[in-house]
Amino acid sequence: MKITKLFLTFFVFFFTFTLNSNSSTFENWKNDFKKIAINRGISELTFDKAMANVKFLPKVIEYDRYQPEFYEDTKTYVSKRTSQKKLKKGLSFYNNNKNLINKIDKNFNIEKELLLSLMGIETNFGTYVGKMDILSSLATLSYDKRRSEFFTNELITILKLVDDGIIDYKILYGSWAGAFGNFQFMPSTIEKYAIDYNGNKLIELKNSHDSFASAANYLKKMGWKKNEPCFIKVNLKPNIPIKYLNTSAKKIINKKKVVFFKKYLENFNQNKINDNTLVAIITPDADIVENADKLNPAYMVFKNYELVLKWNRSLRFGIAVCTLKDKFKNEL
Repeated sequence: MKITKLFLTFFVFFFTFTLNSNSSTFENWKNDFKKIAINRGISELTFDKAMANVKFLPKVIEYDRYQPEFYEDTKTYVSKRTSQKKLKKGLSFYNNNKNLINKIDKNFNIEKELLLSLMGIETNFGTYVGKMDILSSLATLSYDKRRSEFFTNELITILKLVDDGIIDYKILYGSWAGAFGNFQFMPSTIEKYAIDYNGNKLIELKNSHDSFASAANYLKKMGWKKNEPCFIKVNLKPNIPIKYLNTSAKKIINKKKVVFFKKYLENFNQNKINDNTLVAIITPDADIVENADKLNPAYMVFKNYELVLKWNRSLRFGIAVCTLKDKFKNEL
């Protein structure tokens, strides 16, 4: 008991000391970062206004470091994110914004069902866009050593957008990692793809007009093919070589034509899929679920599926988005 108390006392002391140390050196970092930002074209006036209340957020470091030991299997993960409740809420949102969403579908040639699915899974149709101070989050992660270069560039990018009068820094509240708005855009994504669709000279990604148009523009520029498939669930034969099974979303490898994989598939009868279409096989549970069946579940994935992974590098995220998309298609 005494040893436990001693350990807890030491832990609290060490944690408090670390936070105080970070808070102190963070202010020094801010002063140094100001010079970098100005050298990269940010005006001193913008920096002083936007960064005035920026502070070190210990919670952000905690979220960044946290690696859960247990992951839900794909069936559980997907079912939670594509439930009837989610579908019903999405249909209600669509009915309240039908003219806008249909117009964007037509103008950008991106299915409304896909846009609704992405918004539903990312922010539950705008009801959970995050409450973290984005500038403080990005500054904390820039100050931290683990991924400093990436987040420094993201912070510079958002400050440039503020400096150019495109983004209002007062509304920048979102995810702990700096993602913003109904579709959770990072600053670099905002810079490349976001659109002032309602013409008010600001990009407001919590606004349906700007957020839907920006998401559609992003998908169009990535190369999304309207009305083409994302995936087909398949049953694998035990003789399929392991090298053809993708278990990571970082890069989909060993793509082959459909005809090549047929010999490794049970009861595969998809007449609508051209034998010469280039596809890959993914098994999302294999490396993340304890004692998972290495061959089940399995999916044959297409180019559109890989584009969804650019949005979020998660095999199960891609399956969930495309599943919810298909559910909306059956209702609209």
